[in-house]
Amino acid sequence: MAQQNFLTALPVYNEVRHIGDVLQKVTRFSTNILVVDDGSTDGTAEVLQTFPNVRVIRHPENRGYGAALRTAFSYAIDQGYEVLVTIDCDGQHEPHRIPEFVAACTPEVDVVSGSRYLKRFPGDSEPPPDRRRINEVITAELNRRLGLHLTDAFCGFKAYRTEALRKLDLTENGYAMPIEFWVQAVKHGLRIIEIPVPLIYLEEERAFGGALDQAETRLAVYRAVLERSLQRAGLADFSKTSLI
Repeated sequence: MAQQNFLTALPVYNEVRHIGDVLQKVTRFSTNILVVDDGSTDGTAEVLQTFPNVRVIRHPENRGYGAALRTAFSYAIDQGYEVLVTIDCDGQHEPHRIPEFVAACTPEVDVVSGSRYLKRFPGDSEPPPDRRRINEVITAELNRRLGLHLTDAFCGFKAYRTEALRKLDLTENGYAMPIEFWVQAVKHGLRIIEIPVPLIYLEEERAFGGALDQAETRLAVYRAVLERSLQRAGLADFSKTSLI
């Protein structure tokens, strides 16, 4: 099979500690790289200037994780890439797995989603208990409401066929955007597979910001986004298995 024309995109906000190391690794496995700098104020922009072959789109102010992903989606579509790979820049994803995601994103697959819970890898981390619990709850609700069989609703390591991305109508700006994505994916009949990735949590504090740092508030927000997304998509009572 011919090599697919793909872009690797990294949504970034205040990642000065990681961006240089992560990009050095990504450049070994991807020729075309986009960083969406979502209004960083910590020196991330200065580090990005040392990577002249990396395309950077900067949001003048912080808009949110979902907004950064939507910018990456639009760029990949506009530039005519066949496949878009997204990878987070916090050290939790291993860039050497990018070719595996691209290879799995065949013409018969629209979305390849990483899962930290499909299998155990040597050296896997133990996730923060509240994050694991919320992931389990929301993943189960998505599966029940949409007829999916996901094991990890929130992994940011993915590959998408850009023709599939053209179909989506995404509006969520924040960390709940992946929930809206799954609703839209089912609405448009996208073909989804999961592949396993290691579970890596670094020994540093990570915050969602504001009220979302409270686990119960975050869960309530995610559920509200799910209900809103189902209503917008006309899928409030929908049930269909879309995982292939």
